[in-house]
Amino acid sequence: MMHAFVGGAPALDFAGTLRYRHRSVPREDLHSTESLGVWFRESGITEYEIPCELSDLREALVLREAVYRLILDRMSGNAYDPDALALVNDYARRPTPVPQLTRAGRQVEASLQQAFAAVAQNAISVLGGPEASLLKECGNPECSQVYIDRSRGALREWCAMDPCGNRMKAAAYRARKRLSGRKATASVRP
Repeated sequence: MMHAFVGGAPALDFAGTLRYRHRSVPREDLHSTESLGVWFRESGITEYEIPCELSDLREALVLREAVYRLILDRMSGNAYDPDALALVNDYARRPTPVPQLTRAGRQVEASLQQAFAAVAQNAISVLGGPEASLLKECGNPECSQVYIDRSRGALREWCAMDPCGNRMKAAAYRARKRLSGRKATASVRP
């Protein structure tokens, strides 16, 4: 897979395609028209890659940032940004992909606009639904992935064990080792 799907909802994963937002130089996962088409297939919104043009990619990035803005507003308890809210609601009013039954089984084809509508409707379902209170940002200080914490007791700290959880656990282990090494050195001194 080219893309990561750890948020628990397509809208969260779509917003997470700009990875490591807290770094001075974030990583863009929607770096080409092909990567956008692949994202829709890998997300399950459609079964086939959607052909995209450069203008489509620019439109996707605007939608992504509006979704991310609404997620941040919801998590912080702020009023929704009116421009982001209007944009997402506009996309959500549009038709979404329609599954079809064929001899081969279920099949979903979608236009790019239908795929955008599916993301917008999912964002509304997440932000306006019962799981909105379970939204968390990854505990890795560099990672900005938002996810739904469905763990028992809502104790999940990272978007995923690989790579964020593993990195944070390894860093904590190294810090404990350094601290125990310092304590041992201090107790040996005369």
